[in-house]
Amino acid sequence: MSATPHPAAHPHARQLTPAMAGILERMARLGRPPMHHLSPAQARESYAAGANVLEVPRAELARVEDLSIPTRDGAQLPARLYASQQGVALPALLYLHGGGFTIGSIATHDLLCRELARLSGCMVLSLDYRLAPEHRFPTAVHDAWDALRWLAQQASALGADAQRLAVGGDSAGGTLAAVSAIQARDAGLALALQLLIYPGTTAHQDTPSHQAFAQGLILEQAGIAWFFDQYIGSGSAREDWRFAPLLADDVEGLAPAWLGLAELDPLVDEGIAYADKLRAAGVPVDLEIYRGVTHEFIKMGRALPQARQFHQDAAAALRAALQPPVQP
Repeated sequence: MSATPHPAAHPHARQLTPAMAGILERMARLGRPPMHHLSPAQARESYAAGANVLEVPRAELARVEDLSIPTRDGAQLPARLYASQQGVALPALLYLHGGGFTIGSIATHDLLCRELARLSGCMVLSLDYRLAPEHRFPTAVHDAWDALRWLAQQASALGADAQRLAVGGDSAGGTLAAVSAIQARDAGLALALQLLIYPGTTAHQDTPSHQAFAQGLILEQAGIAWFFDQYIGSGSAREDWRFAPLLADDVEGLAPAWLGLAELDPLVDEGIAYADKLRAAGVPVDLEIYRGVTHEFIKMGRALPQARQFHQDAAAALRAALQPPVQP
């Protein structure tokens, strides 16, 4: 058995915060096989087993309700609604979890969604969209858009305010949120905010950050390739803007965007590029880059102050975008 490298030996040791370096060291000591060496079912089980280990304590909310959302092809998608209060019409966020379109669930992002609902005062609707390889591109895109339309249509019945809606997500969920925001504009559905947390936006994972952070920082190059093999493969479909929203022809008139990125993340460059694309089209953009941390940091609030800061920042962005209109 080889000895676990000292944290200082990590190729990015000088850039990592001490707490982040400690997390990576402990993960290395566990010696678990990387997800791209597992079957999709095994990868889901492995991710679920560790998803909440470093999360903040579970927020108790006034309302947590499991729902079912119909799709265009007759499927019923599980969803979970979170609200910190009842009896008033709340703004609502559709939240789309990360996991490379292959892993992740309502359960793996339960504590995060609870925290966003608690801190923002918004209703949060978390969606179990269908996963690859059982359901390949563009099923997840369709599921996300169907759920957002359903939320707008059912807002009153849910106790939400249909005039104050947002869409958001992390990683693959951030991609789906960005795509849904474009579809919402095209359908005339007004959104107050798109909350994009280290979203994937490029077709071919060829930015400098994909090279610089290819190994050793939770989300690795081989893992990304494995996820996308499950979801879309390597053919021409990758040029579809619904996979790579950076390729969208027109992003004018989209909802304002708040982007939260991790500095040491293969996806950081494409997140910045998408922020730049939106700004160039006149879309209001706020961009936060959390220093010294990696992909998945937002779910490590027990150990990382940057995660807790992210929770506060994202909630503040939601509150500011979704506040009630000023009465004349």
